[in-house]
Amino acid sequence: MLKEVTATRYVTPLREGGSLPGIVEADDLGTYVMKFTGAGQGRKTLVAEVICGQLGRRLGLRVPELVTMQLDPVIGLGEPDQEVQELLKASGGLNLGMDFLPGSLGFDPLAYEVGPAEAGRIVWFDALINNVDRSWRNPNMLVWHGDLWLIDHGATMIWQHNWPGAQASAAKPYDASDHVLAPFRPDIASAARELAPLVTEELLTEVAAEVPDEWLVDEPGFDSTDALRRAYVAALLPRAATIHERLTFDTPVKERPSQAPGWLTEHLAPWPHPTKQSGGEGR
Repeated sequence: MLKEVTATRYVTPLREGGSLPGIVEADDLGTYVMKFTGAGQGRKTLVAEVICGQLGRRLGLRVPELVTMQLDPVIGLGEPDQEVQELLKASGGLNLGMDFLPGSLGFDPLAYEVGPAEAGRIVWFDALINNVDRSWRNPNMLVWHGDLWLIDHGATMIWQHNWPGAQASAAKPYDASDHVLAPFRPDIASAARELAPLVTEELLTEVAAEVPDEWLVDEPGFDSTDALRRAYVAALLPRAATIHERLTFDTPVKERPSQAPGWLTEHLAPWPHPTKQSGGEGR
C-alpha cells in the first residue's frame, strides 16, 4: 500500500494545473505536490494517478513517489485566497501526494534531446494508459538532475468514466501524432518487447490494490471495490499485449532544431553535463 502521511502546512498553490494542486509539507518532513479530492475533476483523477503512476514506477519509468495524505481542513483557515480555502475545506480526509522535485524544470522538446529508446518506452506507456495529456502544449514531464520524470496522470484511462463501454474504449487505437516525444523517433517495437511482458494480471492487480477503498466506493454498476479494481485490470491487460500494433502517428514526424538559448540547452543536457565533471552532484 502507499505510504500515508499527514499534511502539516500548506505552502503555496500550483496554478499551472486546472485542479489547483498545492505544495504541502507533511509530518514525515517531506514536501509534496498535493492533489485534492475536492477538486473539480473528482476522485477518479486520483485513482488514475495511483494506478498509472505506480504502474509506471513498476515498469522502470521515472515517476515521483506517491503517498496518501491526511488533510485537516483547518489548515486552510489562514489562507488568504478564497479559492484555496474552499478547496481545502472540501478536501478533508485522504488526498494524494506526489514527491516534490526541487529545482526541476518543465520539459522543453526544443532544448532537451531524448533518445529513441526512452522516447519509445514513454510513448508506449502513454498508449497503454491512453494518456491524452502529454502533448507539446502540455508535456507533463519534468527534467530533474538531467533525467526525465513523468507527472500528472489524471487524464488517463478515459474508459473509467463510462464503464459500460470500457472494453470497447480500451480496444481503440492510440494516436501519438501530438505526443511531445513524437519528433524523437520513438522506438515503439523495442519498448513493446521490453515492457508488454511485464504487464501481467498479477502486476495490475497489485497496482490496483494500492488505490484507497474510499476513492472507489459507490461506483454505479459495481457491488464492491474489489469488483471495480478487477475492471481496471480487465481493461489494461489485453491492451498491453497489442497496443503497439494500434499506435499511430498520423502526421509525419519531423526533426525540429532547438530554438532555446545555449545556457538553457546546457542546463537541460542529460547528466552529466558536458561542461561538468561526472560524479559531482547527487540528488
